[in-house]
Amino acid sequence: MSLLEVENIHTYYGNIQALRGVSLKVEKGEIVTLIGANGAGKTTTLRTISGLLKPREGHVKLEGEDLASYMAHEIVYKGVAMVPEGRGVFARLTVMENLEMGAFSLSNKEQINRNLERVFTLFPRLKERRAQVAGTLSGGEQQMLATGRALMASPSVLLMDEPSMGLAPVLVEVIFDTIQQINREGVTILLVEQNALMALGVAHRGYVLQTGEIVLSDSAEKLRKDPTVQKAYLGME
Repeated sequence: MSLLEVENIHTYYGNIQALRGVSLKVEKGEIVTLIGANGAGKTTTLRTISGLLKPREGHVKLEGEDLASYMAHEIVYKGVAMVPEGRGVFARLTVMENLEMGAFSLSNKEQINRNLERVFTLFPRLKERRAQVAGTLSGGEQQMLATGRALMASPSVLLMDEPSMGLAPVLVEVIFDTIQQINREGVTILLVEQNALMALGVAHRGYVLQTGEIVLSDSAEKLRKDPTVQKAYLGME
């Protein structure tokens, strides 16, 4: 049984169909990436998994349990947390208050404190700026905060949507190093990323999404060598 399984989901925005029978699996301990052009349905897939959107057909299962009946915040309790596209930090709250918001699903103060120390170890800059208002942080710091906030929920599955968007190249390296570190610490990751070369560099497996459908899936290494992927997503001729 896969940790996370998406089975034949069809998701709509009103009458517009965004996903057309998407199926994918994420095994425990993996980093799996979902690549594709803008508008392919990558973010919609993550939003459907997290419960922000409900599919008209198909199922999202976590350890075999269908998540269809759960609201988005209840899915966090189940162990799925999301780092949204554009970071989505609470701009008027401090760094510390943002992190505390991420722990809403936990009641054990000792666990919350352990999670906080873990986040501060991963992102020492957040510890230095814990009293600073989040809206005044740099883009890279806000990405760290959005990731740290999601980790405060003790997720078994972390959904990450475009973590490198708008960041300087040196910060992109830092973020991807951190993704690997989070994975080594036992968190399974489903990664949506426009920078396909970086994504395939850290992922174990990948899926290619095109106009709402999965058109290719393989190990990350094989996808990097695939001529179609190289031409369409890696900028190689």
